[in-house]
Amino acid sequence: MIKPTTYHIALGSNKGDKFKNLQTAVNAIHKRIGHIKSLSRVYKSPAFGFEGDTFFNACLILEAYAAPELVLQELLAIETDLGRTPNEGVGYQDRIIDLDVLFVEDEIISTKTLQVPHPEMVKRRFVLQPLNDIATKFKHPKYNKEVSVLLEECQDHSVLEPVNIWLKNPAKQYGFSKYNYIAIEGNIGAGKTSLATKIARDFNAKLILERFADNPFLPKFYEDAQRYAFTLEMSFLADRYQQISEDLSQLDLFKDFIVSDYDVFKSLIFSKITLADDEFNLYRKLFNLMYKDLKKPELYVYLYQNTERLQQNIKKRGRDYEQNIANDYLEKINTGYLEFLKTQNDFNVKIIDISNRDFVDNRADYLWVLEKICE
Repeated sequence: MIKPTTYHIALGSNKGDKFKNLQTAVNAIHKRIGHIKSLSRVYKSPAFGFEGDTFFNACLILEAYAAPELVLQELLAIETDLGRTPNEGVGYQDRIIDLDVLFVEDEIISTKTLQVPHPEMVKRRFVLQPLNDIATKFKHPKYNKEVSVLLEECQDHSVLEPVNIWLKNPAKQYGFSKYNYIAIEGNIGAGKTSLATKIARDFNAKLILERFADNPFLPKFYEDAQRYAFTLEMSFLADRYQQISEDLSQLDLFKDFIVSDYDVFKSLIFSKITLADDEFNLYRKLFNLMYKDLKKPELYVYLYQNTERLQQNIKKRGRDYEQNIANDYLEKINTGYLEFLKTQNDFNVKIIDISNRDFVDNRADYLWVLEKICE
């Protein structure tokens, strides 16, 4: 899965309810563009370069999967939606809202529409002061100086006053940190790894991903299921038990919670489908001995997708050994999961139908899934 790009964005307003304008812009950036990692304090500053009302200014750090030009387009659209009119163009003047791209990681961009790093930022204390709150050690790619140094050297001696109201980060509403351990489950191709990875990145979680790709018996199983089923299920059980036991026991003081893309109980669900009755009875005895000692997830999220969408996703990711999976096999897995979840009273279960959602490429769908998980 590709990594998001980190952006540093400046916000300013000196017309109407200035604080509300900033908060509305922050909410729109979260909803339309990407995940807001950090927000600075809000500072009151005098108008710069013209006679006008005082400004409220702030900065934020944004992670987005969109390219810089697309991010700029979205920022301009948000400005328009908030009431910025065409006569509020370039130059120094009153603004309902002003949104500027300061940095795009360490890139240097020069196009007709986008200049990065922002060419005027080093001259503006109302930009550098809030930026220093959240990126003091970040180095300007052209000047090779940290933001803190640029602030010290800034020739703009305007006096900025911190506002005693803090902007709210919309990402904080989801409340994942109230859980210690969340498991994301689903059928083959449901998107559990993608979702677990995005949640871990956005909400500072320790990520546990199943090491299925290292299992040498998996391609053999898809070629000759009857011969390799028991060997495959035993190796998966051993690997999953070892991984979960080790990863859950290793405390990470810098992470807020743990999220995994599987729960060990999937071993019993899959083995019931793949094994003969006598093999399954033996397997279940071994599984029960191991499973009772494992920590259970406090929140268990099951991503349901219909068989047609599963097959589309399987073909899209292009693993050779998965290309001939039968619909009947996928339907049995779905049934196995749903029967298991009906009987669980030990942890909180959320079943979410994502058959008509694309939370990987569509941010609105991703936020919808987050809301369903945390509602």
